[in-house]
Amino acid sequence: MAIAPSSPLQQLPPGEIEGLDEATWLDVIHKMDEVYSKLVSDEIELEEKNAQLELSQQFIFSLLSAMSDVLIACNQDGLIEETNAALCELVGRSEEALRGTPVLDLLADAQSVQRWQLAMYHTESRAGVVVEINLRDAAGQALPVDLNCTPRHNSTGRMVGHVLVGRPLGELKRAYHQLREAHEALKLAQQQLLHSEKMASLGRLVAGVAHELNNPISFVLGNVHVLQRYGARLGRYLEAVHQVEQPESLQALRAELRIDHLLKDLPSLMEGTLEGAQRTTDIVSGLKRFSTAVHEEVTQVELNAVVERAILWVKKGTAPRFEIHWQRAADCVVMGNAGQLLQVMMNLIQNAHDAALTDGCSTPELRISLVLDAGRVQLRFADNGPGIAAAHLSRIFDPFFTTKSVGKGTGLGLSISYGIVEQHGGQLTAENLPQGGARFTLTLPRLAP
Repeated sequence: MAIAPSSPLQQLPPGEIEGLDEATWLDVIHKMDEVYSKLVSDEIELEEKNAQLELSQQFIFSLLSAMSDVLIACNQDGLIEETNAALCELVGRSEEALRGTPVLDLLADAQSVQRWQLAMYHTESRAGVVVEINLRDAAGQALPVDLNCTPRHNSTGRMVGHVLVGRPLGELKRAYHQLREAHEALKLAQQQLLHSEKMASLGRLVAGVAHELNNPISFVLGNVHVLQRYGARLGRYLEAVHQVEQPESLQALRAELRIDHLLKDLPSLMEGTLEGAQRTTDIVSGLKRFSTAVHEEVTQVELNAVVERAILWVKKGTAPRFEIHWQRAADCVVMGNAGQLLQVMMNLIQNAHDAALTDGCSTPELRISLVLDAGRVQLRFADNGPGIAAAHLSRIFDPFFTTKSVGKGTGLGLSISYGIVEQHGGQLTAENLPQGGARFTLTLPRLAP
């Protein structure tokens, strides 16, 4: 603390105090010392208060500088009186440049101006209002900010302006977007886990059913093959018998029992029985392939030949009048199993035929094209059917999902085909064509020629 200078009366020359008695002189000196001491103590107190005020200002400044939220203090006319570093960085202007400018200069569009004016009107009757407005950032782009607007009062309680505190919504939106993505990923993982568990249980059930069906199907196939041989022998025998002159009673019985017609019809009946048993065998094989991971021999497969074989078998079997437009392309070799790829293509061709028939189309048609790429090949199957309903597009490859009537389909064909293509390192997709109909695209890795 500084040492107080000597009293002013103590510095007076002796001649200036002549005529004063000693008591008066002592009283004056005493009073002057009291006043001087008071002045010194007041000065010390003032210095202490100034130091405290400076500390408070530094504390408030550090708080404003550390705030990540933007801060605007404005008067009742909307002129900025105080801001913080977050706002200055956001708009790319210094605090000195912002002070005294209208808040409206920071708004990016007319809608934000309208919201701001409405918020200022409501803060006169409410404790605070939250409003979303667009501020113009340093690059001149609109940036959404969620502002909390509260009235500001002086020491007498009179409103002198507003305080606006807010945070750019970009950060909140990014955080919400990341949270939503994580939530969706968790839901998807949960669905996949449940689906895998269901498929595992279903696979065990299907494997048991397929095993039980194999025995009677094997009996049917074996017996039909034997009946074919027996039928051929009986035919040869009866042909020899009929060459001998028969009594009229036997000839009448031959005509009555339609023996000749029966002999002609037996081969086709046997073939139909074999075809039905074979189709049942194919269904059982599909069930077994669905329920277990079947690893078959992988070799080089020429796709043109597989496509032509699939067309031949489908037209020869269930779709003899199916118009299939196909032109053989350059040789294209892939690595895979020829039997499995043939199953996929026959399934796609048969499905296209069935879809066109359900639309009442008089001439079902299918266009198959083979497109070669540098390292991949695409087989496109485009039909003239009704297309795939939007609600079914996401489920078209699900096991046991079918739009066919009961008894017409098992719902396993596309699911098995999808799995086969994936095992071959490819992809099977479905889409609707703008002109109508559906198109399935089979994509496979192609071997270099």
